Amino acid sequence: MSYRVGTGSDIHKLTIGKKMFLGGVEILHKKGFEGHSDADILLHSICDALLGASSLGDIGKHFPNTDKKYKDISSLVLLSEVNKKILKKKYKIINIDSTILLEKPKIQNYIPQMQKNISSVLNILIEQISIKATTTEQLGFVGKEEGAIATSVVLLKKIK
Repeated sequence: MSYRVGTGSDIHKLTIGKKMFLGGVEILHKKGFEGHSDADILLHSICDALLGASSLGDIGKHFPNTDKKYKDISSLVLLSEVNKKILKKKYKIINIDSTILLEKPKIQNYIPQMQKNISSVLNILIEQISIKATTTEQLGFVGKEEGAIATSVVLLKKIK
């Protein structure tokens, strides 16, 4: 099998007074994501997609929230570790396509920096990374600004 597809998703609660990180970028907002690490839902969904495509399990298997060494860790570090794991299995990333479901704040202006961060960590071109953002039109827990969701799909190719 020369090509592999993986999907990932992550959900975190929004809490007043917490910091919000998406794609390794701190987004200034009154609420941030609650979690063991920096709770970067975008990077977590990408990690899960990469791990899944390479049959390595999920982010919780490799970086459990019960391990104190991952407390407040930057998810860029986790993404770098995942990249090492997929390279060790001789896969290269063809592309990443992600969607963030978040009512507020609007994050369109932050996306280029997110792409730069991900590109740098994974050593791929910015053009290989698509990040989109949408709202849920005030429906559900995302629409009520109680939480947010990120989903990602990746395509890997086996390196000979």
